[in-house]
This record gives sequence, structure tokens and C-alpha cells, in this order.
Amino acid sequence: MNPDNYRYYEGLQKCFGLYSEIGKYSSDEIDRLDALYKSLARQYTWSSAVKRIPLDFLQGDNFREAAVNYIKPLLTKGIPSLFSDLSPLYDHPGKADILEQLILELEHSIRINGRYPDRTEKEPPSTLLWTLFFLAQHYDRRGQYDVALSKIDEAIQHTPTVIDLYSIKSRIVKHAGDLIAAASLADEARCMDLADRYINSESVKRMLQADQVALAEKTAVLFTKDGDQHNNLHDMQCMWYELASGESYYRQGDLGRALKKFLAVEKHYADITEDQFDFHSYCLRKMTLRAYVEMLKFQDRLHSHAYFHKAAAGAIRCYLKLYDSPLDSPAEEEDDTSKTPSQKKKMKKQRKAERAKKVQEKNEESSASGISKSGKRHVKPVDPDPHGETLLKTEDPLSEAAKYLKLLQKNSPDSLETHLLSFEVNMRKQKILLAFQAVKQLLRLDAENPDSHRCLIKFFHKVGSMPAPVTDAEKLVWTVLEAERPSISQLLEKTLSDANKIFLGKHEDSLMHRVAVAEMLYTLDPTNKLEAIKLIEDSSNEVVSTNGALGPVMEWKLKDCIAVHKLLEKVLIDQDAALRWKVRCADYFPYSTYFEGSRSSAVHNLLNDQERKTPVNGGASHPEICQNTNSFISNGKVEAFKNLTI
Repeated sequence: MNPDNYRYYEGLQKCFGLYSEIGKYSSDEIDRLDALYKSLARQYTWSSAVKRIPLDFLQGDNFREAAVNYIKPLLTKGIPSLFSDLSPLYDHPGKADILEQLILELEHSIRINGRYPDRTEKEPPSTLLWTLFFLAQHYDRRGQYDVALSKIDEAIQHTPTVIDLYSIKSRIVKHAGDLIAAASLADEARCMDLADRYINSESVKRMLQADQVALAEKTAVLFTKDGDQHNNLHDMQCMWYELASGESYYRQGDLGRALKKFLAVEKHYADITEDQFDFHSYCLRKMTLRAYVEMLKFQDRLHSHAYFHKAAAGAIRCYLKLYDSPLDSPAEEEDDTSKTPSQKKKMKKQRKAERAKKVQEKNEESSASGISKSGKRHVKPVDPDPHGETLLKTEDPLSEAAKYLKLLQKNSPDSLETHLLSFEVNMRKQKILLAFQAVKQLLRLDAENPDSHRCLIKFFHKVGSMPAPVTDAEKLVWTVLEAERPSISQLLEKTLSDANKIFLGKHEDSLMHRVAVAEMLYTLDPTNKLEAIKLIEDSSNEVVSTNGALGPVMEWKLKDCIAVHKLLEKVLIDQDAALRWKVRCADYFPYSTYFEGSRSSAVHNLLNDQERKTPVNGGASHPEICQNTNSFISNGKVEAFKNLTI
């Protein structure tokens, strides 16, 4: 028996009647569970699971004692995954504060005495390093990025050769909002170990988050066959890369390439579905029935996988944006209508010739680079539509979006995003009942969500502004809506303005709820624009109370503040209010490049006074990848390793 298999303990708890799906237990059940795991710990002294599982249900001093006994040996051993192991405890009220106090006490004792508080033997120097490593991740999780960066910088100064330190610093800087510096740090970590595929992938992900797509592609192909085969990423069904690329292209407004990446992921799932047919006769012939049944169950839930959901949602968002902003601008259409038939024919030939020339150049590049490392020439299939231009020429983007929407509704019915996209698509298609169905699903899943409230008010405002029904079908739709409206408690005997005010009263302290109310206030009556802006600007960034936390923990999240700025700029269309919000958020998020914070790489580069050199082991064949042009830290240069001696 494997004493570290969590399923064994889950089954044992069920046998004793002490298992809860939601992890909540009475005080009597906690005492019985504690006694059970203490007896198991005496029997299986080497088991990690026996020590870890009680941390999920113990409380107060018992939790603290168990946490100390679990954490100290792992800090001594130097286990980098300790914080990942304990991160689920941060969702339990009060446990994060206990862990913070505990680790700070251990850090203080190691600094002063070189040992743990209750021990006489000295700890190795690496124990302080991994304690700082844990604290950096702890403060990152709590949003205290200044403290987190000071801890990780101290750890790097303590031992500058540990790659995990640079990876974690990259993650902290990313959470703080400086994506360019995060990509630079991740690339520096990659250059410290060029044979590590995981670190390479982490670096590529950071580059794509910073919209450095070209550099990300060059870095990613270092671990593909022959080193220059970008198509291998598609052949290997590297879906995380395609999704990250698609999101980057979408942010940059390149809808063609974004669609191409999202639909490539969808094609992978279609291929998986087709591949199952090879196994039906095989499994029956070989009598591997258990594996066969598992495969059938897997196929039933295939399209509910998170990667497919992201790809389908991304494709739908691209088609919605394409519908709202068609490719052919009115100015171009006017130019085309003003031309004579002969001029139009001539322009058409020129465009066709230009496209053919581009394809020929692409083929020449492919043939030139089609020589593998072994010297053999291989023929790569030429993509006839590398930029997704054909995908953008669809005549009905909403119909294309509806195809993927049906798959999401079937396989991800409990996702808010599914019904938000359904609402957006059906409102544009004037499918009133389907849009109302999406609103009801949103209210069922989370009626207090700002997006649910936004869709509810938008829908009935749209219905109220529609002309009186004329046809029998329109009258039938109207009858259904009138019959269903009383069943919605938020609108029972209330106007839309009253429902909006009541919603504000429930969530007056929440930024995103206030923003949703302000947006609906403007939607219901555009003359209330100044009142809506004031409602947003009067929001206060409350400090979350913590026990002994170093520095304030703000309630606002960076992504929410960015969404508010875009709302002020593009929906309420008030540049002055958007500028005031940007200046305000630059103080809250000093590392954010979006808000141009005082400590972000967009405003101030901390390495202006240092020479920028290629890292020692940056690689000869790809020097431009390892060139750290956007460096962020002064104690993270690989050149520091030159003087190290063994």
C-alpha cells in the first residue's frame, strides 16, 4: 500500500463516516479525525500525506502546531513546492494569518540564532533561503508586492545560482503588473539552464503575456524537432501555446491570427474525437473493457475541458469583435463605389498579384530553411492562409460564433462565461427569447455577480425600447416576457432604475459592483453620465485587515482597475475621468506598465546605469533570444556567476 495516496485516506474517512465534500466538520468530527490521523502518523512515520491532510480540518492552536511540524522539515530539506502544497489553506479563514506569523517567527529565529526556536542544533544556510522563498510567495499571494520583492531579492542575494528564485520573481512582477519585466526575468532564468524544457515553456508564456509573439516563437522552437519547425507546435498539439498566442493576437487587434490559433485548438479536439474510432474494435477484440469504458466516459466530457472552453470562448469573442467592427471601413467602400468597373478590375488584379507574391516569398523562405540539423532537406506543408485572412472574410460572423456557442452550452452549462457570451451573441442576432434564457441562467448561477446584473438591466432596457409587436411571433415573444418578468425577484414591482439602486445598496463597498451600477445608470439615461462617473470615482480602496501583516493589503485588483479605465475611456467616453483614474491607480499599482506606475519598466528602467551584455550561456545560435534588453533587477544578472568558484 502507498501511504501517500490521498484516495486511501478519503476512503478510510468515508468508512468512519467522517468525510465531507465541502471540507466542513463539527468540533466532534474534528476531534475524531485528529485522533485517527495521529494514530496513522505513529504507524506510517514516513508518510507526508498523514501530516498534510490534518491541516485542512484543524483550527486555531492545533492547526498551528500541526503546521509547524509539517513545515520545518520541508524548509530544512529545501522543497520548492512547499508553498504550492499549502496554497489551498489560504482559502480557509484565518489560516493565512497563522502561517504568516509562524514563518516570520521561524525566519527571525534563523536570522538571530541560526536555528529553529525549539531546537539546539544549527540549521544549514539554505534553510533561510527557502524560508525567504516561501515568504516571497506568501506576500505575493496577499498582494503585498513590495514586501514580496524585497524577500525574493534577499534570497537571490543569498544564493544567486538558484533558478527557482528568478522564476518566482518573474511571477511576482507579473502579478504586480509589469509584464515586460516579468518576461525579461523569465528569459534570464531560461538562460541559466538551456536544457530545461519547463523553464523554456515558462519563459515563452511570459513573453506571450507581454505580447512579444515573435520572440516567443523563436524561443519555443528551440525544443521542437530540428529547431526551426514552428509547425511542430501544432503537430504536437501544444494547446497552451496556441491559446496564449491567440490571446496575445486578440489583445493586439490581429483577429485573423487570433482566430487561427483558437480554431487550431478546436481542431485538436476534433482529431481526438476521430481518433477514438480506432479503439472500438481493438478494445473489444483484446477485451480491455475497463479501459474501453473509461475512454467512452472521457469522450463524453471531452469538450468540457478547460482548454476547449478557452478556445471556443476566444473564437466567439473574435467573431463578436469582427461583427461590431467589420474589416471594410466606410471610407474604403466609398472609394470602391467611386471607381469605374475597369478600375475595380485593375485593383482586383493588383491585389491578387500582391497576394501571390507574398505566398511565393513565403515558399522561398520555407525552402531555404527546410534543411534539418542533420543536413537533410524536408518539405514543409505551406499554409495557404498564414495570417487568417480567409477566416476574416466570413459573411456572417454571428453564425460562426453560434456554432461554438452551442458546444459551450452543451458541455459547460455551469460557466458564467458561457451564458455571458450567449447573451452577447443572441442580443446581436435579435434572438430575444434566447437572450432571456441566457439572463435566467446567469441569475441561476450567480444573481449577485456584476455581469449578471449588467445583462439583466441591459436586456429589459432593450425590450422596453423595442416597438410594439406587430406579427403573431412578436406578440408571442412579448407574452412570454410579460409572464416571466414577475418570476425575477430583482424586478418584482420595481423599475429598472429602482433595481439598479437596490443592487448598489447591497454591494456599496465593492468596486466592480459600483462600476456595473454606474454603467447601467448611463445606459438607462445618458444624461446621468456625470453621476455615473462620480459613483465610480467615489469608490474607496479599503485596506483588508490582517494580523501582523507587513504593509497594507488593498482590496482592489489590478485587472479590475484596468477594466474600469477602459470603461471610462471607451464606454462613458470621458478622457479626463480616465486620466484621473489612471493617475490614482498608478499610486496603488506602482509596478503596473498599463497605468505607467513609478516603478514599472514603462517609466523607469533600474538597469540604465549598467551595461547590457548577452548572458554567458545564452547560446550561440540564438543570441537575440537571451539578450536581456528589458532587464528589471540589479542582482539577477547571469554575469555574476563568472566569478564564482567551486
